[in-house]
Amino acid sequence: MNRRTFVPTAAAAAALANAAPKLAIDGGTPVRSATLRAGFWGSEFYDDKERAELNDVLDAKAPFRWYGPKPPMKVLQFEKEFAARMQTRFALGVTSGTAALQCAMAALEIGPGDEVILPAWTWHSCFNTVVLAGGLPVIAEIDESFNIDAGDIEKRITPRTKAILAVHLQGNPCNLERVLAIAKQHKLRVIEDCAQSVGAAYKGKPVGSHGDIGIYSLQLNKTITAGEGGAVVTNDPVLFERASRFHDLGGFRSQHEQQIGKGKLDWFIGTNFRMNEFTGGVLLAQTRKLDRIIGSVRDNAQRVYLGVRDLPGAKFRKLYDPAGELGTGVFLEFPTKAKCERFLSAMKAENVPAGRPGGSVILPTQPHIMAKRTLSAQWPAFQTPHGKAMRYGPESCPRTIDILSRFGGVLMDPKYTRRETDDIIAAIRKVYPAVMGS
Repeated sequence: MNRRTFVPTAAAAAALANAAPKLAIDGGTPVRSATLRAGFWGSEFYDDKERAELNDVLDAKAPFRWYGPKPPMKVLQFEKEFAARMQTRFALGVTSGTAALQCAMAALEIGPGDEVILPAWTWHSCFNTVVLAGGLPVIAEIDESFNIDAGDIEKRITPRTKAILAVHLQGNPCNLERVLAIAKQHKLRVIEDCAQSVGAAYKGKPVGSHGDIGIYSLQLNKTITAGEGGAVVTNDPVLFERASRFHDLGGFRSQHEQQIGKGKLDWFIGTNFRMNEFTGGVLLAQTRKLDRIIGSVRDNAQRVYLGVRDLPGAKFRKLYDPAGELGTGVFLEFPTKAKCERFLSAMKAENVPAGRPGGSVILPTQPHIMAKRTLSAQWPAFQTPHGKAMRYGPESCPRTIDILSRFGGVLMDPKYTRRETDDIIAAIRKVYPAVMGS
């Protein structure tokens, strides 16, 4: 480059630098004066509807779901309305999403010697419930959707594989079309874990209704909530009966038996995951608000997507069904971990905090999982030759670790105002080009 070329180019670059707003992290003025914070979706919508349901239970003095001074109805009505909303024949209310997963494992008769394929990045419950059933968790990588990479499933299948745990994480459905095709080809069961995606859809149909059985968490961090709670859904009457029996010490109550006709199974050993009427009442009110909550958060997420989509070179989280995702967060991909960290720090300084994908852990890197620590040294899951040979650790999921280190984004909230979504857009438009250009 000669002097004649260099001088105008340098001047143009200086002018561009002067035109760009100075980042707050570098001493500039933040986009917002106060930190923006996302709330807990379901509880933000509590009002007299939930209060009335609770008062009904108090007035009836019948908090137990099966009987009382007056006929209890809250949990049963919640189950009926939840099943209808999820477009399934049956729904079972339980005490948590983890309990729902255990019921699903029992329904599918997952047991000693069985392998279940699950993503490397998900919540502890997914791994734990396989182990508690006596099965062996087999780890698959995730892709840029933050969900299980369907292309990595087939290489994990063995003659011992019984099920695939298709987890829809942070409001985004996984690649169900391919997962279901693989399962059908290899005659495997599919458990849909919709704990973080209550109300999301795939190809126009609610998640949880596509596989053999689906589960939901209704804990405080979820779309709708009673503080804690869970649900199991299925279209298979035998799976429903097994799940119901398992959640209630092996018995099958008349209210559930009436839904399938006559029970086909005998008593077996179960546990107690019965939902109480207070929880059922709150969740009944929340289920009736589900579409309102989802509509609000989707509107906010869509506004942010539209406001930043034109940024040069911007790459977003992969969405296999953009219309079906909840809009939990707007996540951007960065070429390096360092640039992602710079983006997160700079966004925080603008008082619009961003973070890496959350709500889950990279399971194979957890010390207790690498050490295979269970309830007892003789727990069956890892006592077989194959179980003893199974190795977990960072080396089992390098792609998962890399992907999660390079994505950062802003969480959405259904109660955000237009001004607040405008601030998110402004912060991203201010910070992203500066980080990518540095």
